[in-house]
Amino acid sequence: MSVSDLTDSRAATDALLGILPQGRWSPQAVARFLTLAADRSVRQAVRRPRALTEITALHLGFLTLAHGRGRGWVAASWTLGALHLGMLEDRVRLSPADVLTLIRGNLPALAAGSGRWAGVVAIASDLADGHLARRQGTASPFGDYADSFADAAFWTWLVLRHEPSRAVRAAAITAWVIPVAAVTAASLTRGEMTDRPRPALLRPAATMQAIVAVRHLLRP
Repeated sequence: MSVSDLTDSRAATDALLGILPQGRWSPQAVARFLTLAADRSVRQAVRRPRALTEITALHLGFLTLAHGRGRGWVAASWTLGALHLGMLEDRVRLSPADVLTLIRGNLPALAAGSGRWAGVVAIASDLADGHLARRQGTASPFGDYADSFADAAFWTWLVLRHEPSRAVRAAAITAWVIPVAAVTAASLTRGEMTDRPRPALLRPAATMQAIVAVRHLLRP
């Protein structure tokens, strides 16, 4: 069975990642990886026309509200979302939780993203999408990874754009960007997906969200 035909997104991703170390990262291996990944992404999107229509309509709405360079942000968000619809697994449409996650990820492109309450809104949407996914049974690899990237994108943007403290900015990079980069690097090196660490007690990213949101809310 080819990579494009695999129905399990984890198995397909592992098969694709395995191409790189097996080919010793040669130009041919990288080209084959990129070609097969693009082919699978397009095929999976075509198999889910309703989800593709929903994610397109949602981002067209973002475009109407985007300001300045925000349109490029929205375009990047649509591209990443549309190319990973295979991670919806057996679902053929976005869930309400997925929509909330995508809204959070696009807050930097919208005027609301610069408001004093942006951090509070992001935290509320994060809690709400997790609650909805569990309650409605709509959790999927798509929602899981979209949630991680939405958090990393929004909070990193917020501290780099509005946080005056270098210490807080450095802590934010440590909490959001480094874990994403580390998991990506480990997955590429091992040739298979590496699960994100999920600490049971200490959650530095959640703590940083609260600190940054409150500082942004109270900043004159």
